[in-house]
Amino acid sequence: MELDEIKVFGRWSTKDVVVKDPGLRNYINLTPIYVPHTAGRYTKRQFEKAKMNIVERLVNKVMRREENTGKKLKALKIVENAFEIIEKRTKQNPIQVLVDAIENAGPREDTTRISYGGIVYLQSVDCSSLRRIDVALRNIALGAYMAAHKSKKPIEEALAEEIIAAARGDMQKSYAVRKKEETERVAQSAR
Repeated sequence: MELDEIKVFGRWSTKDVVVKDPGLRNYINLTPIYVPHTAGRYTKRQFEKAKMNIVERLVNKVMRREENTGKKLKALKIVENAFEIIEKRTKQNPIQVLVDAIENAGPREDTTRISYGGIVYLQSVDCSSLRRIDVALRNIALGAYMAAHKSKKPIEEALAEEIIAAARGDMQKSYAVRKKEETERVAQSAR
């Protein structure tokens, strides 16, 4: 009996997914996994989360908000349903759309506070690849929750719309891309 290809949620292959940004290539893990739930295996050391599947990292970011705190199975269903919506609307692999969204929503430049002689000012710094991914995923999840909060739109649909808009780089519709542009604009003025 021949083994089938391992697919995320049993549906979507990671084999054809391409990371276009060379800086993020080593940090976006596309290892095939049936269910993105590793039970904290990659939290032991500092940079181990780079080995975690990117879909699980999105699930963990979705799990951070009020009603989903600690409910990973609920967050898994939210992401799976959002992926179904993405596949229906774009006719593409939703993991590829997610990777494109992360590439477009991750800020390349940020600011840090420097105190010198009692005066605090902002200094522009480059973002590491790991931080770019973290900020992009956080802003995607936050934008989805802000769109679904106090509206009739379910969180799955809001997450799907946020990922699609971020993958297209649409500043009007995507909260994550707007935040990226704002962060980079502030960093540029602090050079």
